[in-house]
Amino acid sequence: MGRKAVTFISMLIFVAMLLAACGGSSEEDGTGDANGSTETKTLRLAENHPDDYPTAIGDKEFARLVKEKTEGRYEIEVYSGGQLGEESEVLEQAQLGTIDLARVNAIPLTQFSQDIGVLSMPYLFEDEEAKWEKLNGEVGQDLLATLDGSNLVGLAFYDSGERSFYNSERPIEKPEDMAGLKIRVQNSELAIDIVETLGASATPMEYGEVYSALQTGVIDGAENNFPSYYTSNHYNVSKYFTVNGYQGNPEVLLASESLWNELSDEDKEAFREAALESVAVQREAWAELTEEAREAVVEAGSELIEVEDVSEWRDAVQPVYDKYGDQFGEWIDRLTE
Repeated sequence: MGRKAVTFISMLIFVAMLLAACGGSSEEDGTGDANGSTETKTLRLAENHPDDYPTAIGDKEFARLVKEKTEGRYEIEVYSGGQLGEESEVLEQAQLGTIDLARVNAIPLTQFSQDIGVLSMPYLFEDEEAKWEKLNGEVGQDLLATLDGSNLVGLAFYDSGERSFYNSERPIEKPEDMAGLKIRVQNSELAIDIVETLGASATPMEYGEVYSALQTGVIDGAENNFPSYYTSNHYNVSKYFTVNGYQGNPEVLLASESLWNELSDEDKEAFREAALESVAVQREAWAELTEEAREAVVEAGSELIEVEDVSEWRDAVQPVYDKYGDQFGEWIDRLTE
């Protein structure tokens, strides 16, 4: 073998050794995933709302922060508009690990953690400030941790607004005004109990059927937040909107356990930090959308009945707390203390 060939081979060996040394350094300094990889990994996040909806805006901020905090080792692509399926389908895929991340409402998660159902209790929080102090804090993380064993990992809560009652018959100012009204509710025992405790007749119904039911008088009213009241056109057939924020189920940003187990401890912390930091951007977008919807329905002729003090309404739903106290008592205490 000639001298030039020997020199060339020696150089190749030297370069290979140098690359090996560089490749091993990331595992020692704690960067990379749990296996020490420093390659960029692209993840999929499922979102069933449109790209400009507040939750999608929050998702994208989360994605930006994850990329920043992991120095580009993780990139998250947000698939908005239900591209990856409806919430029930997305949850199944996240459990299987075929979807890495998802944003869903808290209500479907009660099939995996009954404790999360506490967030459906009426007039649970004193005000929005108290609510988000708790949900963004230790008790919120503990509540998300009740998903353990479901192959899902809760990261943070997103805002989904406050639900209020609206109807086509008359202004509702106090609980007694609910008497005799037929109010559409979601098909859950708790939702039915709340409305019937207030003296109305609860009518479980699919959301898509509500407009025609209001229009034809099958029901007198329903309940939801301002953006949903507006985008569903319910304001056209149900003009009296009582602003009393009786319930506020949040959204949840979560990861598949399959992804989570691949992350290093450092990256797990980065993902949690990114999720919590994205909440402020998501909530700001929600507040803007709510105000736009509120102004639009007022301009269209809706009558808003502002309830400044909800203590009378809280007293009226005490039987609901008596019934569900054993199930949710500990969480109610922690969320309201």
